Amino acid sequence: ILNFGHTFGHAIETGMGYGVWLHGEGVAAGMVMAAELSRRLGLVDEVFVQRLTRLIERAGLPTKGPVIDAVDNAGRYLELMRIDKKSEGGEIRFVLIDGPGKAVVRAAPDALVREVIDACCA
Repeated sequence: ILNFGHTFGHAIETGMGYGVWLHGEGVAAGMVMAAELSRRLGLVDEVFVQRLTRLIERAGLPTKGPVIDAVDNAGRYLELMRIDKKSEGGEIRFVLIDGPGKAVVRAAPDALVREVIDACCA
């Protein structure tokens, strides 16, 4: 559970350059992205994602990831996430939400991850 949002968040930190986005900012946006991926995988509903997003907004943290590559943003995120410590054999593994207070670590299809990145980045 402690790594929720970190797979996307570390890609943001690395892609933007360390210090441009603080760790907590990247993880906050990453949490929204991971929640949206969870929703698209059928693990949580839209109400859950909206509630999480509002809580992060109320904390004054970003809820949208940055564009780190103007040509192929989702491709760059995927490239950076493949070097995450949770990746195995090039397969990106995410900490996802499987209901309030429940987490699961699993992979997701690249096409679905691309959709989430496209929907969740400013």
